[in-house]
Amino acid sequence: MSDDTSFLSSARYGKDKVRVLRVVREGKWHHIVEYNVQALLEGDIETSYTEADNSVVVATDSIKNITYYIAKISPHILIPERFALHLGTHLVSKYPHIHKAFVTVEQLRWSRIPVSGEQGPTEHPHAFIRDGDEKRIVKVEVNASKGKDKIIASVTAGLSDLLVLKTTESAFTSFVRDKYTTLKEVDDRILSTSIDLSYTFSPVEIPKPTDADVEQFAVPAEITPGSVWDTSVPTNARKVTLDTFASDNSASVQATLYRMARLIIAQNAHVQTVSYALPNKHYIPVDMGYLGVENLVPAQAEVFMPIAAPSGLITATVSRK
Repeated sequence: MSDDTSFLSSARYGKDKVRVLRVVREGKWHHIVEYNVQALLEGDIETSYTEADNSVVVATDSIKNITYYIAKISPHILIPERFALHLGTHLVSKYPHIHKAFVTVEQLRWSRIPVSGEQGPTEHPHAFIRDGDEKRIVKVEVNASKGKDKIIASVTAGLSDLLVLKTTESAFTSFVRDKYTTLKEVDDRILSTSIDLSYTFSPVEIPKPTDADVEQFAVPAEITPGSVWDTSVPTNARKVTLDTFASDNSASVQATLYRMARLIIAQNAHVQTVSYALPNKHYIPVDMGYLGVENLVPAQAEVFMPIAAPSGLITATVSRK
């Protein structure tokens, strides 16, 4: 086979599953974050693949060490969007031949332990509990392809594994019926899903670090509401998701999903797209007719069998006009 039959069309490498726990101390009041970090690089690295030339390779072990170092020095460590941007900006600024950095941060959910006090329960200043499987997700692309002084960043954020359930005000009727249909129509059912949400912001310009070691990272002095710098966006998006799920008299998962996404876009001026993935968590009423006990009619169904698989999966993306 001749050498002109193929070419390297893309290449990206880095470090995955870098686990970071950072403690930030404010006197006796401590904060913690736990992150799983992935940091990947693109740039003039072709010869490491095509010519076995390692002189262009920033070792993945170095990328791991840089991740820990930025986690140590960054004043933005408690905000995953800003930490990811700080890390990505440092990587593309430090190495002349690296043009893009792709940083994914998965934040595990820790909450303060409430303890008894003279005035009632209070949050403990340095004791925490792992608060479920929900994770906050941030994906950042830091692009210096047009120059180290013209860095542009794209950010997608959201959450995953947010498990929710409601016991009524959910129906599923009037769907297509044909010879393959065995599912019965129901006007009242359990609705449960494990929510994956992502929303993409408008791209932002990142100032070039001005220090010799390109370790500084500047956040705008004035924060534009609804932008990637607005720390209320994740809280509000989560609240919209939960409020809508709880209060919507759902005709279908699709209809509820659409209402959630539209509200997030309406409330955040710089969010361009919102995507949800909502897998059905099925709970099937147990048939007790053989015992003379009614447990299938929705108003009397009280004992259910959780079914893990197969499950429906409902996805959609809603975009700003």
